[in-house]
Amino acid sequence: MIIDDAHESEVDEENYFVSMTDMMVGLVFIFIIMLMYFALQFQDITEQMTGADQERAEILRELQQTLAERGVEVTIDTQNGILRLPDAILFDSARAELKPEGRVAVGHLADALAEVLPCYTDTRDVSETRPQNCPDTAYRIESVYVEGHTDIDALAVGGVMRDNLDLSAFRATNTFRELISSRREIGARCSKGAGECSAVLSVSGYGAERPIAFGDSDAAKQSNRRIDLRLVMVAPDSTAAIQAVSDQLVTQ
Repeated sequence: MIIDDAHESEVDEENYFVSMTDMMVGLVFIFIIMLMYFALQFQDITEQMTGADQERAEILRELQQTLAERGVEVTIDTQNGILRLPDAILFDSARAELKPEGRVAVGHLADALAEVLPCYTDTRDVSETRPQNCPDTAYRIESVYVEGHTDIDALAVGGVMRDNLDLSAFRATNTFRELISSRREIGARCSKGAGECSAVLSVSGYGAERPIAFGDSDAAKQSNRRIDLRLVMVAPDSTAAIQAVSDQLVTQ
């Protein structure tokens, strides 16, 4: 009887260790699956971000070329998604109203945007279709910020503008209004999300807080006086694709 009890104890202990081993193997398998899932997710997101940056760079180059053909010289920053209009062609010193030649330049910019935005944005008009000459891409433009920037020289006190922050905001707003006035259809462009279609164009002013050149030299100040168009891209949703890959891994 004592021998049988000892044998049963050994069997129970052996079964216990077998069960623990099976559980540990299962946990390790689950961990590997999760690790592969997150690795694939990270890779997919990285590829999407890279693809969005490349698409944005192409858009900026296209806008730059179009404007150059129309006599408007601009610079682009493909890394940060910016098309840059120098202040000298737009405004007189310490003034927020566009010069006549500035209005012409912004009009050309509006024409260029009217050619590009329908390929990368939406509209609330359900009858509108995507132009046939658009590139075959799933990347979209989420926002286009019209940003005003100034140099570090203090603005003379007086009038409705108190400082450079006001000046930059007024300049950005007037540029925005001229864009819409020149081509009203670009003001209707929107980006769909969560059932809403939010306007793509928006305005911001930064005063002297975001310089691209440092120091108080005339060259630095001239570089910092500018209007930037900042493009923000959105990549296609990859959640479904990642889930499908995860399901395949689990079933294997």
